[in-house]
Amino acid sequence: MIGLLRAIRARLTSGSAQQPAGPPPLSGAETAEAEAQLGVTFPQEYRRYLLEVSAGGAVARLARTDGVWWWADSGDTRRDLLALPFPHPDSYDEADDALLRREPRAEDRPDDGEAFSRAWTAWDDEAGEFEDRKTAGAIVLKEHGCGFATLLAVTGPLAGTVWWDGRATCDLIVSLSPDHAAAHGP
Repeated sequence: MIGLLRAIRARLTSGSAQQPAGPPPLSGAETAEAEAQLGVTFPQEYRRYLLEVSAGGAVARLARTDGVWWWADSGDTRRDLLALPFPHPDSYDEADDALLRREPRAEDRPDDGEAFSRAWTAWDDEAGEFEDRKTAGAIVLKEHGCGFATLLAVTGPLAGTVWWDGRATCDLIVSLSPDHAAAHGP
């Protein structure tokens, strides 16, 4: 993570007298207020970025709007899941497979389309909740479009690790922090 933040800092401050792009850094009091309100303690490297580089810029902007701290353009991210530990992707493989095996199939209810529709809607709701929980305890550092994002785990044993959310095409969340021992397994 430190390497990533150094690269971001270098990119933002490269050139002779350029100022970093994006909003100014947060104060210590603002950072502490955001952590308290969000119910998390930011990983050290991210906290340092907020305090020394910017409250946004190359990563999603953390801002207080109407007294509420949250990240800009993170409307779909569920606040209620932020304080939960970020789960290692290997920790839910079996549950993911079991959920997929339970997906209702129309051929199992050939004479009752309405019952199939209800069963599939209930399954889809469960699958949606399961997908949301795969990124519990993480924030979107950078949205890349088309369902791709770079995540930062802010809670649990994986706090401070960076992840690629590629579920849009390959159904995987992959560690971008190979130097962090905990990123290698649940």
